[in-house]
Amino acid sequence: QVQLVESGGGLVQAGGSLRLSCAASGSTVIITAMGWYRQAPGKQREFVASSTVGRGLNYADSVKGRFTITRDNTKSTVYLQMNNMKPGDTATYYCYARPSPRANTYWGQGTQVTVSS
Repeated sequence: QVQLVESGGGLVQAGGSLRLSCAASGSTVIITAMGWYRQAPGKQREFVASSTVGRGLNYADSVKGRFTITRDNTKSTVYLQMNNMKPGDTATYYCYARPSPRANTYWGQGTQVTVSS
């Protein structure tokens, strides 16, 4: 099994930046896919960004050019650098990890991000 621990959420003014991190722990050496979803109050969870071995990076249109997803050398930690943040980015951000295409998808507990205008 994989456990995910998220950090970096908080309150930021519009135009500011935050960096989220998500550390995976367990027996997994390489995780095929890691990324982020977010859920705003009263809204459904939506895709934000992903990093997948062999397929590269993918971003939601709403965050392209502002957010950057990266992973460390061990593939056990994923980061989401959020720049030029907007009030519409306010949400709970959830990290996910999938060790292999056939494995279960694991989710973090979520971290709150609030952007004030």
